[in-house]
Amino acid sequence: MPTEAADITVAVAGKELTITNPTKPLWPEANVTKWDYIGYLMEVASPFLAYTKDRLLTVIRYPHGIHDKHFYQKNIPEYAPDWIASSVWENTAYPLLNDAATLVWLANQAALEWHVSFHLAGDEIPTELVFDLDPSTPEFAPVAETAMLLKELLDDLQLPSVVKTSGASGLQIYIPIERRYTFEQTRQVGHFLATYLAEKRPDLITLERLVKNRGTKLYIDYLQPWRGKTLTAPYSTRARKEATVSTPLRWEEVPHIHPTDFTVHTVPERLQKFGDLFAAVHDQKRASLDSILAFLKQKP
Repeated sequence: MPTEAADITVAVAGKELTITNPTKPLWPEANVTKWDYIGYLMEVASPFLAYTKDRLLTVIRYPHGIHDKHFYQKNIPEYAPDWIASSVWENTAYPLLNDAATLVWLANQAALEWHVSFHLAGDEIPTELVFDLDPSTPEFAPVAETAMLLKELLDDLQLPSVVKTSGASGLQIYIPIERRYTFEQTRQVGHFLATYLAEKRPDLITLERLVKNRGTKLYIDYLQPWRGKTLTAPYSTRARKEATVSTPLRWEEVPHIHPTDFTVHTVPERLQKFGDLFAAVHDQKRASLDSILAFLKQKP
């Protein structure tokens, strides 16, 4: 790390970029400066970009670190370099996180959270069926238990699944599906599976969207996946004091981990050890939802 706050010029993916205020603390409790952050992003750039490529990007910017003001940014700024790819969707020109230079340029703008669409920029076809497990209490055990119940159900239905931490308090489960369904269809399947689990374990799970009405139950969010909506990208940092990262997991790890285990400091070494555990989402055979949809069509 530099010993003084002088700007630094770096070459990234053939582009020359200036890193301003490299010693600025972004996550003070975790001792992560802007320079540390950019170093982290370069270590995870390959698997990070493998998923974010050609998806509508929304970032959350914290110009003075996680404890100061922040704002969401969807529109690509007018002052952005002309080499940053973008795509217009519903009158908004979204940046596309397609290369490491874009990643570093936005990081220098203090983009600390990265949220991407459930579909690619060129269409409105969902790429996965996704469940977001959102706990109502600080305990992680209900999240892990619900995730394993969902995994058991998905296995019974012969649907492949990949799990990652949200980087906050929950888990997110992705089922790669054939790219020929509508969001209306994936929501129908999501509702069916979430309802099944909520009825099986009403003591643990709720489909109540309003936080005030959930009590201590865990909320299975199947509604977020929709055209134009977003979810935290794998390997994205979060604005939490521990500098946590949304991290892909092995299913056997789920009962034994806590989201705070995975940070800017620990994820690069984990990536070297296990490789990109999220690659299964875009590398493996995509699942058909036809049999479930046919069953639901027959239901009264």
